This record gives sequence, C-alpha cells and structure tokens, in this order.
Amino acid sequence: MFELFAHRVDFGLVVLLWLVQLVIYPSFLKIQPDELVVWHRSYTFRASFIIIPLMFTQMVTWLFLVFSKTTGLELLGLGLVVTSWILTFFVSVPLHKKIERGEGSPEVLSALVTTNWYRTICWTAVFIVGLIA
Repeated sequence: MFELFAHRVDFGLVVLLWLVQLVIYPSFLKIQPDELVVWHRSYTFRASFIIIPLMFTQMVTWLFLVFSKTTGLELLGLGLVVTSWILTFFVSVPLHKKIERGEGSPEVLSALVTTNWYRTICWTAVFIVGLIA
C-alpha cells in the first residue's frame, strides 16, 4: 500500500516536470521581458504550493523505502531524488532568482529550459526505478 502511494507521488512529479519542460518553461521565451517578471513571480508562488509538498513527500517516501528494505534499487531511487534536489536548488532556483530580478535574458531563459532536462530525466528515472524496485 505504501509503495502505491510512493508511485503516485513519483508519477505526480513526472507529469509536472514534463509539463514544465515542454510547455511552461518554453513559454517564458514568448513573454515580453517587462511582463515576464510579474508573470514569473505569480507562477513561482502558485506552483510552489504543488511542487514543494510533492518534493518533500517524495523525499520522505524514498527515505522510508530505503530504511524499510534497503536494496540497490531503493538506494538508486533515493540517489536520484537527492540529485533532483541538488539540481533544483543549485541550478534551477538561481536561474529563477535571476528572472525574478528582471534578468530574464533569452540566454537565462534558454539555460532554464536546457538545464531542466536533467531534472526531468532524473524524476522520470525515479518513477521508473520505483516501478521496478
């Protein structure tokens, strides 16, 4: 039963990341720079109510899985979750901060899209590992 809950959380993040990667972040390139700051603040504020609980729940579920039945797959899954967090807080968040400060140049926006592929792949891999673990 717990594994089913964990799979649902993982799936939620996979769907969210693919939506962000294919629709939301590329749309930032279409918004006028003066409007982007206002839109971005609104987007990040509202999205955080979905993203933050999912990320914390996922971390807790993978920690539980590792401590309840430690196998290589559980360790791999937790490692991928930790990698996703590192990418989020050390790559994506600094780029979002630049956008928030009005420094959302096409290069910064492109970097956000490009570097988000790593997070998208990590969270997709977490979901796949969770299915086979």
